[in-house]
Amino acid sequence: MKTSINQRYTALDVLRGMTIAGMILVNNPGSWGMIFPPLRHAEWSGCTPTDLVFPFFLFIVGAALSFSFAKYNEELNAKSLKKIIKRSLLIFLTGLALNAFPFYPTSPDPQLSFGANYLEYLQHIRIFGVLQRIAMCYLVGGIVALWLQKPKKIIAGMVALAALHWIILWNFGGYSPFSLEENISGPIDVMLVGVDHVYKGFGIAFDPEGVLGVLSGSVTVLLGFLMGGIIRKSQEKINAVGSLYTIGLISLGTGVVLSIFIPIIKALWTPSYVFYAGGWSILMLAFFIYLIDIKGKEKYFYPFKALGLNPLFAFVMAGVFSKLLGRVIKWSTMVLQDDGTMKEVTTSASTWLYKNCCVSLLGNNEWGSLLYALVYVAIFTGMAIFLYKKKIVIKL
Repeated sequence: MKTSINQRYTALDVLRGMTIAGMILVNNPGSWGMIFPPLRHAEWSGCTPTDLVFPFFLFIVGAALSFSFAKYNEELNAKSLKKIIKRSLLIFLTGLALNAFPFYPTSPDPQLSFGANYLEYLQHIRIFGVLQRIAMCYLVGGIVALWLQKPKKIIAGMVALAALHWIILWNFGGYSPFSLEENISGPIDVMLVGVDHVYKGFGIAFDPEGVLGVLSGSVTVLLGFLMGGIIRKSQEKINAVGSLYTIGLISLGTGVVLSIFIPIIKALWTPSYVFYAGGWSILMLAFFIYLIDIKGKEKYFYPFKALGLNPLFAFVMAGVFSKLLGRVIKWSTMVLQDDGTMKEVTTSASTWLYKNCCVSLLGNNEWGSLLYALVYVAIFTGMAIFLYKKKIVIKL
């Protein structure tokens, strides 16, 4: 079975679509206190299936990069550099706009003027995020890949980036450099953008998509780039699958061995996490190439193929709707308390939908929360299928 070096692998689109579905799924539970166990992130160190979703996407970004830049002979020239910078900037700005949406304070302080509330809103917009991390890793990984060109040189570049990331963490962190409280990654982001513009979901000012992780995140992109080159240039698809399985197992083993010395931590994107998650990414790509591109089982993955052709659109729209339902569309009602007094209670559309649909069917538990997340994924998968049927592909 011969294959052209310009042939598109449907497995890439399917795996990308499955990854986007996973990203939407884990970002939109019915209740953050009732998350379905397999959809939970590791609290800090360790790796759950959910922790593999984001690196899968970065890996696929790198694999697709190998195909898209084949027309430039995988060289860093004016055209390829311009494309990398332009796309990185657009993705970063889209992520920043998503963070800023709905572009006005939805819970203003009644004691402050409109201008003061708006200024307060602008002063607390998070700068980094998932799309911003993708943009920065695409920029660094793309430039390094097209600059070094040769696989051996790219591997050397990957080792250098991973080593630099580890050196900075180890030498500039505290007594426990890989811990939440003493790592250097958080302080770097605070120094660059200010404490009010970083994520605080861990209880302190620490952004899991900050600047330092771009070094190791770019290694994930480069790993995908190398694998993309293998499958793009293979004359026999089955040979490509064999190569991917071998490399995937080596990468997975490397991550496990490194984890003895450097813990697997998604929030820091440690080198052990890079190769551990990268190994699973390679193995999954090999599996789907065999299942879809060799065995022809594409029809069973039609929804994911549709999602994979409009991934950023689906992700952004899911984020927009999440904010609309959770922050913008809300109402207040008066509720009678046990002591006979009335209390004003604010309810968001997402809370109302969860309670009146999912909770009423399955109860206020992990299954009800999962149902809400699955319905959310189904909605945006339906939108992607509609675009696919209309042959509409929205790119940045």
